[in-house]
Amino acid sequence: MSFIENIKKRAKDNKKTIILPETMDDRILKAALICEQESIANIILIGNENEILKKYPELKNSTIINPHQSSYTEKLINDFYELRKEKGVTLDSARETLLNDNMYYACMLLHNGIGDGIVSGACHSTSNTLRPALQIIKTAPNSKLVSSFFLMIVPDCKYGYNGTFIFSDAGLEPNPTPEKLASIAVASSDSFELLTGQQAITAMLSFSTYGSAKHDDVTKVKEAVKIAKQEYPNYTIDGELQLDAAIVPEVAQLKCPSSSIAGRANVLIFPDLDSGNIGYKLVQRLGKAEAYGPITQGIKKPVNDLSRGCSVDDIIGVIAITSVQSK
Repeated sequence: MSFIENIKKRAKDNKKTIILPETMDDRILKAALICEQESIANIILIGNENEILKKYPELKNSTIINPHQSSYTEKLINDFYELRKEKGVTLDSARETLLNDNMYYACMLLHNGIGDGIVSGACHSTSNTLRPALQIIKTAPNSKLVSSFFLMIVPDCKYGYNGTFIFSDAGLEPNPTPEKLASIAVASSDSFELLTGQQAITAMLSFSTYGSAKHDDVTKVKEAVKIAKQEYPNYTIDGELQLDAAIVPEVAQLKCPSSSIAGRANVLIFPDLDSGNIGYKLVQRLGKAEAYGPITQGIKKPVNDLSRGCSVDDIIGVIAITSVQSK
């Protein structure tokens, strides 16, 4: 059984309800139909029921919520106003937002306990997807920040966990401080273990290995490693490491033989969003890897983003991952 098939099986065994706000996108509707047919998740679609069923009449048994007609809407508008009035939101602007932005409406449903998670981003930017989540769902009580990762599955790969890696942060934090990098490393380690059931072996990446180069960017990663080891000693985290030293045992023996990682890393922490985003897309396009994400971590309830280039299979995979993340 492939990794993602195992995730789907786990989702089926503990079926959750996932909200999909982007019903204007055919890929979302196709993924919703398959998830319903294969019992991967219960689906809530946000949109106009007549328009959705005209395209996909097979979705007639799905839950479809039209913000302009739903009995939920007035309560959600009032709740959103109460949540955001100190930020300048008025009752009128709350109404305008929830009636015209399905992502805000979906987040208010989730905030009110309707559904277990949200998947969006097929036709919206990451900021349009995650901003409402950060405003409404907010950070989990035991988390210092919300970050994101890509679950990468590289075919015919002997590195990582049978070719499975987490790349983080590749979707949210542009230039994390050492403190944030350490938190991202810990959250990503937890995410890897939740999704794979395997020990996370986490490398803090750099263009330097163990002091082979001197630069402020290297110093940032070294400080992050120091913080992670001091504050989270039970985690297997090391750095600063170049990518080859992190994942290739033969290179690690030459560059960093004393490392606790020693070429075995399966969680890769990039120093900034530039390198993380470029890295995952290189592996996805040139290495023909499956790339699921950006998946959020550190948020109260899972709200996950999609690449705008995602396929129907990608969407189904992220729905299954979101289900597994749900408490």
